[in-house]
Amino acid sequence: MPAAGPSSWFFDAWSTFYDLPLVQRLTYRPVQDAVVLALRAFGPRRVIDVGCGTGLLATRLCRELDGASVVGCDFSHGMLMHAHAHAEPVSLVQGDAQRLPFRDASADAIVSTEAFHWFPDKRRALAEFFRVLAPGGRLLVALVNTPNDVVRTAFRIGSRAIGQPFDWPTRAEMRALFERAGFRVDAQRRVYRIPAGMLLPPVMTVGVRPG
Repeated sequence: MPAAGPSSWFFDAWSTFYDLPLVQRLTYRPVQDAVVLALRAFGPRRVIDVGCGTGLLATRLCRELDGASVVGCDFSHGMLMHAHAHAEPVSLVQGDAQRLPFRDASADAIVSTEAFHWFPDKRRALAEFFRVLAPGGRLLVALVNTPNDVVRTAFRIGSRAIGQPFDWPTRAEMRALFERAGFRVDAQRRVYRIPAGMLLPPVMTVGVRPG
Protein backbone atom coordinates (compact mmCIF):
# COMPACT_ATOMS: atom_id res chain seq x y z
CA MET A 1 0.00 0.00 0.00
CA PRO A 2 1.40 3.46 -0.87
CA ALA A 3 2.53 5.64 2.02
CA ALA A 4 0.11 8.29 3.22
CA GLY A 5 0.60 11.68 1.63
CA PRO A 6 -0.07 15.21 2.80
CA SER A 7 -3.62 16.33 3.48
CA SER A 8 -5.45 18.25 0.77
CA TRP A 9 -6.49 20.94 3.28
CA PHE A 10 -2.85 22.04 3.51
CA PHE A 11 -2.76 22.86 -0.21
CA ASP A 12 -6.24 24.39 -0.14
CA ALA A 13 -4.99 26.76 2.59
CA TRP A 14 -1.64 27.42 0.90
CA SER A 15 -3.45 28.41 -2.30
CA THR A 16 -4.44 31.64 -0.52
CA PHE A 17 -0.78 32.71 -0.37
CA TYR A 18 0.62 30.92 -3.42
CA ASP A 19 0.15 33.80 -5.86
CA LEU A 20 1.64 36.54 -3.67
CA PRO A 21 4.34 38.31 -5.75
CA LEU A 22 7.08 37.85 -3.13
CA VAL A 23 6.32 34.12 -2.76
CA GLN A 24 6.37 33.67 -6.52
CA ARG A 25 9.56 35.67 -7.07
CA LEU A 26 11.59 33.97 -4.34
CA THR A 27 10.25 30.42 -4.55
CA TYR A 28 8.65 29.53 -7.86
CA ARG A 29 9.71 31.95 -10.59
CA PRO A 30 13.35 30.78 -10.96
CA VAL A 31 12.25 27.17 -11.43
CA GLN A 32 9.52 28.16 -13.85
CA ASP A 33 12.03 30.18 -15.90
CA ALA A 34 14.23 27.08 -16.24
CA VAL A 35 11.27 24.95 -17.36
CA VAL A 36 10.15 27.48 -19.95
CA LEU A 37 13.64 27.74 -21.45
CA ALA A 38 13.97 23.96 -21.66
CA LEU A 39 10.58 23.51 -23.32
CA ARG A 40 11.17 26.30 -25.82
CA ALA A 41 14.19 24.38 -27.10
CA PHE A 42 12.09 21.20 -27.41
CA GLY A 43 8.92 22.73 -28.89
CA PRO A 44 6.21 20.35 -27.57
CA ARG A 45 2.65 20.59 -28.88
CA ARG A 46 0.86 18.90 -25.95
CA VAL A 47 1.97 19.77 -22.40
CA ILE A 48 0.65 18.66 -19.01
CA ASP A 49 1.61 20.49 -15.80
CA VAL A 50 1.17 18.00 -12.95
CA GLY A 51 0.82 19.68 -9.57
CA CYS A 52 -0.02 22.92 -11.37
CA GLY A 53 -1.10 24.78 -8.25
CA THR A 54 -2.89 28.01 -9.17
CA GLY A 55 -1.96 27.61 -12.82
CA LEU A 56 0.65 30.34 -13.19
CA LEU A 57 3.23 28.15 -14.96
CA ALA A 58 0.61 26.42 -17.10
CA THR A 59 -0.73 29.81 -18.21
CA ARG A 60 2.77 31.03 -19.00
CA LEU A 61 3.53 27.90 -21.02
CA CYS A 62 0.35 28.38 -23.01
CA ARG A 63 1.41 31.93 -23.87
CA GLU A 64 5.12 31.34 -24.49
CA LEU A 65 5.08 28.00 -26.32
CA ASP A 66 3.73 28.91 -29.71
CA GLY A 67 0.67 26.83 -30.55
CA ALA A 68 1.02 24.44 -27.61
CA SER A 69 -2.01 22.93 -25.90
CA VAL A 70 -1.50 23.03 -22.12
CA VAL A 71 -3.42 21.20 -19.39
CA GLY A 72 -2.97 21.89 -15.69
CA CYS A 73 -3.60 19.02 -13.26
CA ASP A 74 -3.76 19.27 -9.46
CA PHE A 75 -5.42 17.25 -6.72
CA SER A 76 -6.23 20.33 -4.59
CA HIS A 77 -9.66 21.84 -5.17
CA GLY A 78 -8.50 25.08 -3.55
CA MET A 79 -5.56 25.45 -5.92
CA LEU A 80 -7.77 24.84 -8.96
CA MET A 81 -10.37 27.34 -7.75
CA HIS A 82 -7.66 30.02 -7.75
CA ALA A 83 -6.35 28.77 -11.09
CA HIS A 84 -9.73 29.30 -12.74
CA ALA A 85 -9.39 33.00 -11.94
CA HIS A 86 -6.38 33.57 -14.22
CA ALA A 87 -5.65 30.42 -16.21
CA GLU A 88 -8.25 31.09 -18.90
CA PRO A 89 -6.24 29.74 -21.89
CA VAL A 90 -5.47 26.53 -19.99
CA SER A 91 -7.60 23.43 -19.47
CA LEU A 92 -7.71 22.46 -15.80
CA VAL A 93 -8.28 18.96 -14.44
CA GLN A 94 -8.47 17.68 -10.86
CA GLY A 95 -6.44 14.50 -10.56
CA ASP A 96 -3.86 12.50 -8.67
CA ALA A 97 -0.32 12.17 -10.06
CA GLN A 98 -0.44 8.47 -9.21
CA ARG A 99 -3.61 7.94 -11.32
CA LEU A 100 -3.44 10.53 -14.05
CA PRO A 101 -6.73 11.12 -15.91
CA PHE A 102 -5.08 11.10 -19.35
CA ARG A 103 -4.81 8.60 -22.20
CA ASP A 104 -1.66 6.64 -23.03
CA ALA A 105 0.91 8.55 -25.14
CA SER A 106 -1.25 11.71 -25.09
CA ALA A 107 1.45 14.28 -24.18
CA ASP A 108 4.72 15.49 -25.67
CA ALA A 109 5.92 16.95 -22.37
CA ILE A 110 5.03 16.66 -18.71
CA VAL A 111 6.31 19.17 -16.18
CA SER A 112 6.12 19.04 -12.40
CA THR A 113 7.63 21.86 -10.36
CA GLU A 114 7.88 21.93 -6.56
CA ALA A 115 5.36 19.10 -6.27
CA PHE A 116 7.15 15.77 -6.68
CA HIS A 117 8.33 15.68 -3.05
CA TRP A 118 4.70 15.53 -1.91
CA PHE A 119 3.86 12.41 -3.95
CA PRO A 120 3.61 9.45 -1.53
CA ASP A 121 4.48 6.86 -4.21
CA LYS A 122 7.06 8.41 -6.51
CA ARG A 123 7.64 5.24 -8.52
CA ARG A 124 3.96 4.95 -9.32
CA ALA A 125 3.83 8.64 -10.34
CA LEU A 126 6.80 8.17 -12.66
CA ALA A 127 5.17 5.08 -14.16
CA GLU A 128 2.10 7.21 -14.88
CA PHE A 129 4.25 9.94 -16.45
CA PHE A 130 5.90 7.32 -18.65
CA ARG A 131 2.51 5.94 -19.69
CA VAL A 132 1.05 9.33 -20.63
CA LEU A 133 4.12 10.57 -22.53
CA ALA A 134 4.45 9.76 -26.21
CA PRO A 135 7.71 8.11 -27.35
CA GLY A 136 10.37 10.81 -27.51
CA GLY A 137 8.44 12.93 -25.01
CA ARG A 138 10.16 14.89 -22.24
CA LEU A 139 9.57 14.82 -18.49
CA LEU A 140 10.83 17.81 -16.47
CA VAL A 141 10.69 17.45 -12.68
CA ALA A 142 12.08 20.25 -10.52
CA LEU A 143 12.33 20.21 -6.74
CA VAL A 144 14.90 20.54 -3.98
CA ASN A 145 17.49 17.75 -4.11
CA THR A 146 19.12 17.22 -0.73
CA PRO A 147 22.92 16.83 -0.71
CA ASN A 148 22.97 13.47 1.09
CA ASP A 149 20.82 10.87 2.81
CA VAL A 150 21.39 12.34 6.29
CA VAL A 151 19.84 15.67 5.33
CA ARG A 152 17.11 13.91 3.38
CA THR A 153 16.15 11.77 6.38
CA ALA A 154 16.11 14.77 8.72
CA PHE A 155 13.62 16.65 6.52
CA ARG A 156 11.50 13.54 6.01
CA ILE A 157 11.23 12.87 9.75
CA GLY A 158 10.52 16.53 10.51
CA SER A 159 7.75 16.77 7.91
CA ARG A 160 6.07 13.64 9.24
CA ALA A 161 6.23 15.02 12.77
CA ILE A 162 4.13 18.03 11.74
CA GLY A 163 1.66 15.88 9.81
CA GLN A 164 2.53 16.92 6.24
CA PRO A 165 5.04 14.30 5.04
CA PHE A 166 7.33 15.02 2.11
CA ASP A 167 10.58 13.59 0.79
CA TRP A 168 13.29 15.58 -0.98
CA PRO A 169 15.40 12.93 -2.77
CA THR A 170 19.09 13.30 -3.48
CA ARG A 171 20.19 14.08 -7.01
CA ALA A 172 21.48 10.51 -7.45
CA GLU A 173 18.17 9.07 -6.24
CA MET A 174 16.24 11.21 -8.72
CA ARG A 175 18.35 9.86 -11.56
CA ALA A 176 17.84 6.30 -10.31
CA LEU A 177 14.07 6.77 -10.01
CA PHE A 178 13.85 8.10 -13.57
CA GLU A 179 15.95 5.28 -14.97
CA ARG A 180 14.00 2.58 -13.12
CA ALA A 181 10.81 4.01 -14.65
CA GLY A 182 12.29 3.60 -18.13
CA PHE A 183 13.41 7.17 -18.83
CA ARG A 184 16.76 8.19 -20.26
CA VAL A 185 18.09 11.05 -18.13
CA ASP A 186 19.07 13.86 -20.46
CA ALA A 187 20.14 16.46 -17.88
CA GLN A 188 20.11 17.47 -14.22
CA ARG A 189 20.41 21.24 -13.77
CA ARG A 190 20.62 23.22 -10.55
CA VAL A 191 18.34 26.24 -10.28
CA TYR A 192 19.61 28.92 -7.91
CA ARG A 193 17.24 31.13 -5.97
CA ILE A 194 17.53 33.28 -2.87
CA PRO A 195 17.73 33.19 0.04
CA ALA A 196 17.27 29.58 1.22
CA GLY A 197 17.70 28.15 -2.25
CA MET A 198 21.38 29.01 -2.21
CA LEU A 199 21.88 26.29 0.41
CA LEU A 200 19.30 23.82 -0.92
CA PRO A 201 18.87 24.66 -4.62
CA PRO A 202 16.22 22.89 -6.66
CA VAL A 203 17.40 20.55 -9.41
CA MET A 204 15.52 20.09 -12.65
CA THR A 205 15.83 16.51 -13.86
CA VAL A 206 15.00 16.05 -17.54
CA GLY A 207 14.05 12.60 -18.76
CA VAL A 208 13.18 11.32 -22.23
CA ARG A 209 10.82 8.45 -22.94
CA PRO A 210 12.72 6.34 -25.52
CA GLY A 211 11.12 6.26 -28.95
